[in-house]
Amino acid sequence: MDQDSSGMFKVQQTIGSVVCCKCGVPMPPNAANMCVNCLRSEVDITEGLQKSIQIFYCPECGCYLQPPKTWIKAQWESRDLLSFCIKRLKNLNKVRLKNAEFVWTEPHSKRIKLKLTVQAEVLNGAVLEQSYPVEYTVRDNLCESCSRFQANPDQWVASVQLRQHVSHRRSFFYLEQLILRHDAASRAVRIKQVHQGIDFFFGNKSHADSFVDFLSKVVPIEYRQDKQLVSHDVKSSLYNYKYTYSVKICPICREDLICLPSKVSSSLGNLGPLVVCTKVSDRITLLDPRTLRCAFLDARQYWRSGFQSALTSRQLVKYSVFYVEPPVGEATVGGQKYALSYVLIARESDIGKMLTVQTHLGHILKTGDQALGYDIYGANVNDDEMAEYRLHGRLPEAILIKKCYDKERERKKGKPRAFTTKKLPMEMDESRGGRGVDPGKMENEYEEFLRDLEENPELRFNISLYKNKDYQESDETASMTDGEGAPTVPIEELLAELELSEEGEGDGEDDMDE
Repeated sequence: MDQDSSGMFKVQQTIGSVVCCKCGVPMPPNAANMCVNCLRSEVDITEGLQKSIQIFYCPECGCYLQPPKTWIKAQWESRDLLSFCIKRLKNLNKVRLKNAEFVWTEPHSKRIKLKLTVQAEVLNGAVLEQSYPVEYTVRDNLCESCSRFQANPDQWVASVQLRQHVSHRRSFFYLEQLILRHDAASRAVRIKQVHQGIDFFFGNKSHADSFVDFLSKVVPIEYRQDKQLVSHDVKSSLYNYKYTYSVKICPICREDLICLPSKVSSSLGNLGPLVVCTKVSDRITLLDPRTLRCAFLDARQYWRSGFQSALTSRQLVKYSVFYVEPPVGEATVGGQKYALSYVLIARESDIGKMLTVQTHLGHILKTGDQALGYDIYGANVNDDEMAEYRLHGRLPEAILIKKCYDKERERKKGKPRAFTTKKLPMEMDESRGGRGVDPGKMENEYEEFLRDLEENPELRFNISLYKNKDYQESDETASMTDGEGAPTVPIEELLAELELSEEGEGDGEDDMDE
């Protein structure tokens, strides 16, 4: 006996044991008065439960058939595959499932094994727990869309024609990385790169609907849906259509100069009229470089007015910076910091003509730097609003857009970058009488896109960049924080790409995003 704090003696309670009515082994008492081994020999709670089952797997798209017609995508030994396998078992509701886990099998054995632990009430209310294996035989069977594609690769049900009527493809390079990051085009049976856009072909209309819905969340778009009758069964009144989605991305791009129409400017609190587009996502961010005021336009607001860019990044001019005054104001727009300053600049082709202009780049420009901007009065502008303002002399002579790092990049010319990107498996369109994609022009525009990623951390926030195997870090490498040289992407932001050799054992995947 033990004595507690109050001085009272406490009697220890002991659990008595009884003898098994069948084998005579001492055991803790239970409702059946039988030990566990004898109870299992008398009652099998897994009787009537499925021990083997056959499932169908599409080797082309990696999906499993959920009867009657639903195909579910699941990775090998993933939580989704475990849930799918458990749901395929019948009569499992007669017992209570306590645990389920995979038993390792060879990936090429076409077998999936699970170890299930279940509980059930047996004699006189006693609860018995038992584990048993379940074997799934995997049969290869093409799903409907893959079967149609194998029979005819050009067979598709819905196509999404994505277009942007601008003179460059920088928006498509960024959109391609977003699509890869979110795996939005995994259901596409074919992707074709065409003039001023990309065509996506899907084997199911619902897949095209999901893709268009994804596009509306990342860029301002408007689209139109059309359908064409392919065949008609008169007896069963079944119609077979092909659907086409014509999707148009707004022509406003980052770094474009816009002269807002008077109605739009009034609705935005008399912003501008000259504004710079600093970001394009599901909405357009506009910044007045002379006041640091900003405004946001969603897709519906933009397409209601439908204004165009007065000057685009193809018309940027290089300026030399001779003096930068201390900032007179600061603002943060969409996570990006800006500082308002007066700078003394001169066009590189006309050094003798000095200009004093306001700029929103006072936080990064220094004396002796180079900057890219728009020559307002020297540029060829096809905009009535801007021409009228320019006629009355109500516009600045130049507007700076970004700092130029050409001198710093010249020292690194020919050296590989620390990062690399992935690309969609696209076909090149060489039709339309020579109006296909120009490879040389695309290469230059892709180089500009990579430079934008290096200079703008916000631009690479939503995309995946991978380490370049050919890159070797040296002492000359400059980072964005040391203030010297051209900006680069920090190594900490890059993802390691996993590659499995063809000879090694695995599930055949070439890489892993994250």
